[in-house]
Amino acid sequence: MEIIAADTDRDIARMLDGYEHPAILVTADYRILATNELYRQRFGRIAGDAPAYCYRVSHGYDRPCDQAGEDCPLAAARASGRKERVLHIHQSPRGKEHVDVEMLPILDKQGALKYFVELLKSVPVAATEASNQALIGASRAFNKMLGLIARVGPSDAAVLLLGESGSGKELVARALHQTSHRSGRPLVALECAGLTETLFESELFGHLKGAFTGANYAKQGLVEAADGGTLFLDEIGDIPYSLQVKLLRLIETGTYRPVGSSQTKRADFRLICATHKNLGKMVADGSFRQDLYYRINVFPIHIPSLAERSEDIPLIANALLKQFPGKTQYRLTESAMAQLRRYHYRGNIRELRNILTRATVLANTNVIDQQIIIECLDDSGATGTGEQAYVDLKTLERNYLQRLLQAYAGDKEKAARVAGISVRSLYRKLRDVLPPQEQG
Repeated sequence: MEIIAADTDRDIARMLDGYEHPAILVTADYRILATNELYRQRFGRIAGDAPAYCYRVSHGYDRPCDQAGEDCPLAAARASGRKERVLHIHQSPRGKEHVDVEMLPILDKQGALKYFVELLKSVPVAATEASNQALIGASRAFNKMLGLIARVGPSDAAVLLLGESGSGKELVARALHQTSHRSGRPLVALECAGLTETLFESELFGHLKGAFTGANYAKQGLVEAADGGTLFLDEIGDIPYSLQVKLLRLIETGTYRPVGSSQTKRADFRLICATHKNLGKMVADGSFRQDLYYRINVFPIHIPSLAERSEDIPLIANALLKQFPGKTQYRLTESAMAQLRRYHYRGNIRELRNILTRATVLANTNVIDQQIIIECLDDSGATGTGEQAYVDLKTLERNYLQRLLQAYAGDKEKAARVAGISVRSLYRKLRDVLPPQEQG
């Protein structure tokens, strides 16, 4: 324990060392009185030559958080008289970090509010800049989502992730798994879209050899693989109605039978589901079971689209560029970044990644300027201003392949690798969309 202010109640200050997280003792007017050893290890020492205030030390603000446009847990706890919790971005010796802040009011013997204990729990599954973390952002919408992840992650509650395609639902599912007590066990994912009844049961429950035509060997199901860990069902809104009752039975009883077997097996897993569809409307329409809906919708989390967190686009774009293979470190000019922020992403982060991939192909240096981004946005089926400008797919593909081959000097193996297709598929596409003299 370190005393910052001479008039601090030492008995209360000593209490800080009993907490398992970094902690500070604060007055109702935001003044820091003491810190524990864990705080000093994580965030450093606080100079005691002048009054220290939490909003200045943690954020660099000249006024309280709620006056600077953020939620303030101290102000909320002071108003409610109860424990309050909020996710903030704090300054640390390592840079800016996401921190789950818990504010505990301390009362005197007469029941009057005297101090606050502020507990700071790091959220390691997210970052405010390019790092090895999958979740990157600093916007209000992102922090709201991250706060919900921090709250529900350690529990076993079923989570339903709601958001547009390409918004990062699988990354959020991974973050939920990493923050749970099951993180040492597998996270197993199943893409539910387009599965037939036989294939769905086979993938989920496994099957015995000879259970159906083509079952030439026994196969372990994903439910068994996820035992002790997390089962992630992506696009659950696409499961046919006839199959939903089988999933419901699994969730309610924790039991299942492999296809072709009469033996009942049991599995212990945490369930996370995701969809871009309106399940509530599907329930009303009769295309999604109401009982299943309430089973999976225990704790819904909205995944914000890029339009809802446009201020995060520079952070995400720079992080994506650092993830691309190769030694070249690409950099976006300010005008290029502004162009990306103005664009409307129908495919969210997935579309942004595709645009940047094309940009690295077209760039002659490591600097990506505005004109290159405009060309890449045109290839996306939209103008640089964000207005839709649809052309036929053959034209889009032809323009893309021409630029790809030009960028790689006709090397078809490299071009196929960047395009994400086989060399054989590339040759077939070249025959379809390019004149013979340009096929190389």
